[in-house]
Amino acid sequence: MERRSFVKHAGLAGILAAGSAPAVVMAQQSVRWRLASSFPNSLDTIFGAANIFAQKVKEASGGKFEISIHAAGELVPPFGVVDAVQQGTVECAHTAPYYFFGKDPTFALGCAVPFGMNSRQMSAWMYQGNGLKLMREFYANYNIISFPLGNTGAQMGGWFRKPIKSLADMKGLKMRIGGFGGKVMERIGVVPQNIPGGDIYPTLEKGTIDAAEWIGPYDDLKLGFYKVAKNYLYPGWWEGGPQLDLYVNQKAYNALSAEYKAMVELAASHAHINMQAMYDAKNPPALKELVGKGAKLQGFPKDVMEAAFKASNDLYNELSASNPRWKKVYTDWAKFRNDDILWFRFADNEFDRFMATRKFT
Repeated sequence: MERRSFVKHAGLAGILAAGSAPAVVMAQQSVRWRLASSFPNSLDTIFGAANIFAQKVKEASGGKFEISIHAAGELVPPFGVVDAVQQGTVECAHTAPYYFFGKDPTFALGCAVPFGMNSRQMSAWMYQGNGLKLMREFYANYNIISFPLGNTGAQMGGWFRKPIKSLADMKGLKMRIGGFGGKVMERIGVVPQNIPGGDIYPTLEKGTIDAAEWIGPYDDLKLGFYKVAKNYLYPGWWEGGPQLDLYVNQKAYNALSAEYKAMVELAASHAHINMQAMYDAKNPPALKELVGKGAKLQGFPKDVMEAAFKASNDLYNELSASNPRWKKVYTDWAKFRNDDILWFRFADNEFDRFMATRKFT
């Protein structure tokens, strides 16, 4: 018999007689958490994933486990969520791990680094490879346990005031670029700016920066970048499959019952898949609309891609020589990426390449 139905019909005396009271009581304890997001609430995709997570936890617990969601800046600054979770100021946070590469570059491997994995490969490394295990070992240094919670899929390369015809056009550009990708951009002559999502448009509009990247067509359309910069480049080679994470304070997590721990894990994985689905469904019509509004699509020139690829690998080798935490995770990450790329080369890539050249009725 289903547990809740049993409780309702048997009554407390029957439960006690059956000797099952402790488990039932534990599962029905009321828990209230606060989640600090790194994202503005205007974005129903990336911010909305946290809402979906909280909704599923509440539903699964019959309303006993509630998580309130707070947009960037409401409780803590968008880039202050790691400190807040680590110190127990909030119980959990939803963020992009690469925002915190300044603390340790290893954070970025839990999200995305230039010329890394796509979203499927990243999920495979996390759930079926050593990714989740290795990143949790790393996050333990910050009193955090992590759960994958969303992936945008491959991103666009951003909005530029002027066309980019060669690597020379990148020199000296002030560009908003989040996370670890800025370190590589810097090596090819760009001046990276780490600006929260909600502050990008006014900065670009005022001309304080020359270019900006966020995610892709759906969010970019809502944020209005096409109004102040028309050249829309692709691909976002620094974010082939950026994974977002749910960061949970270790003490708060340990205090949960086994049932509630399972709810957190399952709700996070549901929201993880749902975010990718939302972007894949919403980006195509948004891209058409952006082109209709004057956006000029342009691929990055080959010399930009080649220079960025070389700079990325040089940086990874330097970090492996100087940072033991990075080396431990990167060695496993790189092997998994290389093996999966070999497989995708013969399957998905060839299928996608053929389909992209077809005309459909």
